[in-house]
This record gives sequence, C-alpha cells and structure tokens, in this order.
Amino acid sequence: MARRRFLALGGGLALTGGLGACSSPLVSGLTGAQPNTADVVYWNLFTGGDGANMVLMEKAFQKAHPRLTVEATILGWGNPYYTKLALATASGTPPDVGISHLSRLPLLAAAGLLEPVENAGVTDLGITRDRFTPAAWHKATVDGTVYAIPLDTHPFVLFYNVELAKKAGLLNAAGDNLKPMKGTSDFIDAVKAMKAAGASYGAVMSITADPSTAWRYFSMIYSGLAGPVVTGSGTRIDINDDAMRETFAFMQSLTAGGLMPKSLTGSGANALFSTGKAGFLFDGEWQIPSYRLVKGFNFNVVPFPALLGPKPVAYADSHALVIPRNSQRSSARTGHAAQFIKSLLDNSATWAQGGHIPAWLPTQRSKAFLDQSPQHNYVEAAFNAQYDPVAWYTGAGSDFQNTMGATIIEVLAGRTSPKNAVSGMRADLKRYTTARPPVTMK
Repeated sequence: MARRRFLALGGGLALTGGLGACSSPLVSGLTGAQPNTADVVYWNLFTGGDGANMVLMEKAFQKAHPRLTVEATILGWGNPYYTKLALATASGTPPDVGISHLSRLPLLAAAGLLEPVENAGVTDLGITRDRFTPAAWHKATVDGTVYAIPLDTHPFVLFYNVELAKKAGLLNAAGDNLKPMKGTSDFIDAVKAMKAAGASYGAVMSITADPSTAWRYFSMIYSGLAGPVVTGSGTRIDINDDAMRETFAFMQSLTAGGLMPKSLTGSGANALFSTGKAGFLFDGEWQIPSYRLVKGFNFNVVPFPALLGPKPVAYADSHALVIPRNSQRSSARTGHAAQFIKSLLDNSATWAQGGHIPAWLPTQRSKAFLDQSPQHNYVEAAFNAQYDPVAWYTGAGSDFQNTMGATIIEVLAGRTSPKNAVSGMRADLKRYTTARPPVTMK
C-alpha cells in the first residue's frame, strides 16, 4: 500500500513524459517484461559533459569485462527520473543499477524500493564505509541502513577571477590562491576589494527565476549558525528565528549595498563573471567546464570560508549508485551490478573532470585526481558538506527548493525584510510539515 501511495504522488508525471520504443527498459518496466537486454541495465540522468564522462566510465568497465554488456538509459532530470525509477521498481522490473541524489534517498528507502548495500555483494569488493568521504556515507544511511554508494560530492563553491583578485590584493604570497578569510567582515571586505579593483560588481549569482541556487546559498550560510529547518523526518519546523534573520540580513547587505545585483539571470551572471565584470561567482562546481571554454579567462575555485558561524559549511549534494529492489534478480546479475559499481568508483577521476569531488577515497587521494585543477582546491568542502534536511519532500529538483528559494529571491531583491522573510518561510514550511507523506517516514 505504501508503494501505491508513493506512485500516486508522481505517477502522472511519469506518464506525461512520453514513452520511447516498446523495447526500451522503461517500457519493459511498465509492462512487466524483464529488462534483460544486457548483463547490467543502468539508468541515469546525465547529459552534457557529465553524460560524456559517464559514457567513458561505462566503456572502461566494458573494456575490463569484455564478456559483460551494459545498457545505459538516460532519463529526464529531476522528478520524471525518480518517478519512472519508482514505477519500474514497484512493478518488479527495475534496472540493475540506478543513480540517485543522496538528498532524494530518504523517500526511496522508506518506500522499500532499494536494496540495502550489505545485500548487494559490494562489500566483498572492498566497498566499505572507511573508503568514502564520511559526510556522503552518513547521508547514504537511512535509519541505520546504507542504501546507496556515493559517487561524488558536488558542493556550492566560490569562484573568483584571478586577475581581479591579484589587483585587489586578495592573493596569498605564492599567488596561487586567496588569502584566508573568516567571518562576514573579511568576506565583505574581499567583495568590496574586487569591485574597487575594476569590477562592476564584487560578486554575482544567478538569482532571477533560479530558486534552487538561492536555496543553496541561503542553506550554506544559515547552516553555519543553526541546524536543519525541519526535523522529525520533515514533520516538525525547527527554525532558529534569530539565526535566520541574521542570515537574511547578511545576504541582503551585499545586494542592497550594490556589491551584488539584486536580480540577475543565470546567463547574466555567467557573462559578467567570464568577462571580468564580477570578481566572485557563487555557484556549483559543475559550472567549471563551461568557464574552461572561455578563451583567456583565468579563474579559480575554493570552498566558501566560515561566514556566520565558527566553521566553514558547504551546501552540497551527492550522486550515488543504488540497486533497486528486485526479488527476481539472479545472484549472477547482482554480482555483475556490483562489479559495475566498483568499476565506476575506480574510474571516478574521469567523473571528477566535470568538477565533482570523488567520494571514493582511493580516487580522491590518487594522482589522477590531485593533478586536476581547480578540483583539488575544494576537497575540504566534501568533508564540510551540509545536505538538504531529511524529509520526503526535500532534495534535488524538488518543489521544496523552489518554494524556499522564492522567498530568498525576494530578500535578495530587497522586496521583503529579513523579519518578514522569516515569517514567510515559516508559513511555507508549515504546508510541507503538515502534508501527508506518500509513505510512512520514521
């Protein structure tokens, strides 16, 4: 019954996305046919540069295991992907391996759709807790059971224009990184220095119609002062009003003072930063490949310093590998899936080329990764990672992020005060915390 309720939540979303050829793994899952078209059936949501890197990793597996075949299916990012994964799993014909954001894991686990890692045969291959970034492994654990194998950590980070930073006197003696900063005073002084060095703005960020980025920015700062905004598996509002007002006031001080634009599209932020008209950019590390394409543009990336709290916090999420539950999957097929997962981990230096920090410590400590710049600069962010609060409605691409981000955008634009923003966010959270979850959450 819990699974039916889960599917009822998003079933329409999956069915309106359109179905491909009748032989596709998705249609097989919906019609009850076993998707055994390859030794490993793998679903993911990667396109663009990430998609190209994933293909290279899949080919590396097939080269190392020439007798095994992989069929990789790419589905629509966000809710469509997760709903289709749930539909196929509940019908008894899921892929052998799938991708999940760790922020989406609590609902998938509570719905009984995932195989615990200890049952997946990966431990025998050396895939154990001590070989992963601790924060990612902890987030892969739901009620004491590990349901996912983290592939990466992708944090919200601080980009900076190297030439402007040099003019502003913000580089260290070696000239290869920013001088240490701590607290809002140091940070605001650095943003001011970037503007004084010739930039139109000290810093930029995608704001207009980009609530997810606004949420990441807010969550990083607020988490330095307080815990998650909801607790009790998403059933209880747990806001610290003073910390939230202080967070909003700091964010608004940058835009109200002209150091950052009050509203700006993603393309506008990219244009200002890449043309030397902004000193800092607040964004996810996944933007690194785009800026590498800008000829002659010298930029670097570091974790955000501690701002409103004593320790630095990095808002982050992780892509992880999951084995959807399937009582009909043979032990041989489970073994192939485990080998495939191990191969992706071993080849995750390729994955890191997209900006992501490998969660697999043997790769994270390897020369193949440490030679990648600027990726090795912000590894610390993976250890300071703060994920979305545990709830059935949170996570990557969720309506929750859109709703919370909309209030934050109003603060950045100066259309609402920090005090009113706290009241607005509390009202929005009440809608979520009192909504009936599609499955029973512990």
